[in-house]
Amino acid sequence: MRNLRVFVASLATETNTFSPIRIDRSAFEDAFYAPPGSHPETPTLCSAAFVAARRQARLHGFTLIEGTASWAEPAGLVARSAYEGLRDEILYQLRDAMPVNVALFGLHGAMVAEGYDDCEGDLLARARAIVGPDAVIGIELDPHCHLTQAMTDASTVLVTFKEVPHSDFLERAEDLVALALSAARGDVRPHVTVLDCRSIANFLTSRSPGRELVDDILSMEGKNGVLSISIVHGFPAADVADVGTKVVVITDDAREKGRALAAELCTRIRAFGANRMPYMPGPEEAIDLALATKGGPVVLADRWDNPGGGVAGDSTFLLRALLERPEIAAAVGAIWDPVAVTFCLAAGSGARLSLRFGGKAAPSSGAPVDAGVEVMAVTPDHVVPFQDSRVSLGAAAAVRIGRLDVVLASKRAQTFHPEVFESLGIRLSEKKIVVVKSASHFHTAFAPIASEIIYVNCGGPYPPDPARIPYRRIRRPILPLEAAEPVWMT
Repeated sequence: MRNLRVFVASLATETNTFSPIRIDRSAFEDAFYAPPGSHPETPTLCSAAFVAARRQARLHGFTLIEGTASWAEPAGLVARSAYEGLRDEILYQLRDAMPVNVALFGLHGAMVAEGYDDCEGDLLARARAIVGPDAVIGIELDPHCHLTQAMTDASTVLVTFKEVPHSDFLERAEDLVALALSAARGDVRPHVTVLDCRSIANFLTSRSPGRELVDDILSMEGKNGVLSISIVHGFPAADVADVGTKVVVITDDAREKGRALAAELCTRIRAFGANRMPYMPGPEEAIDLALATKGGPVVLADRWDNPGGGVAGDSTFLLRALLERPEIAAAVGAIWDPVAVTFCLAAGSGARLSLRFGGKAAPSSGAPVDAGVEVMAVTPDHVVPFQDSRVSLGAAAAVRIGRLDVVLASKRAQTFHPEVFESLGIRLSEKKIVVVKSASHFHTAFAPIASEIIYVNCGGPYPPDPARIPYRRIRRPILPLEAAEPVWMT
């Protein structure tokens, strides 16, 4: 083990090809950019392999060479120069590190750049050409990825997060590193089986039936030659060929066992049907349901205006519905509006001013709100927890309109944690309704304080219904667009 040389790097974002928000290199540098040797001790969503590899290196004494790690908040297309520049930076580092026995990559798996529908497949193919056929390439992916043939061809082992919300990205990085090292030592001979379910079948693991599926998968791993099981949910808000749900089973040189298990799991997922997701009322109905609930706060998740899905996080539909009900003690956050934040910072805490906020990015964001507000608190950098990591919402402000409190942020990010509100002086225990801009990642931190959680459909801007998304490049046939049968990839 001590003679092994291991390289690790990370390059990640999630591309909503329908989003008007574009990404250049500055978006990566602004969100998270750590050149060699500067990655923090805490992981980010897609760079947990650094932390896991460091732990293993301390335990076993192998040589660890760290490359660049970078992440941009999900948005629209990545500029060609941004992707190619960061890709080549990592590949140069890998060449300099040669020879290596293991190359680990923390990726998202759904990055699309100008001229590249499969950024990860391109990066991995180039990495494979550098390290040669015998080195182990291990990748960690977000389950909301597009698993492509190029990615599977270039990698030796791959692991996705199992949980949605993604509460386990560090645990899965530990799994990846352990599996890659075992393969490099020759202790196991990983055989990767991938079954394309030919369906768009995202589901939550915080509720049935997804919860039971993940629990069963966890109980299968490490037994009877099954090394790892991953479910690729896919990311529907991208018009690329490989959108869709896939099952990955890695066995210790047991192809038929892997195929049988993958087929069983694929059948189970396709049978979820409409039970995959909770009922999602519109804004007015959601408020009525919340008011009928005993206790508080009731969390309303604005699922389709989720910055983690590549959209702005500035829609005003739920906000306006609450303004029509001024008797309700409520909080809304975080709304992306760097201009409004600038005005609040200039005015300072305690100031009263007329403010226009929200509803700026696109028609699907709704109309901006014009209101007289009291500035409750401001901060030059609003940093909040997300699992084992810390996320910056940039400069931020909390404003009050009657009994409604609103958090405004200058950086797009999901409302991961109650600290988005609480650290700006908004006491959620005093609110009946709390609106969060998040699809699922809020759940782990908010569930313990919520009397109920209601997912709300405000109509967008993230495309909520795959059957109505104007796909042009997706591989057909695929459920629910038309009948389709599963297809083996490996």
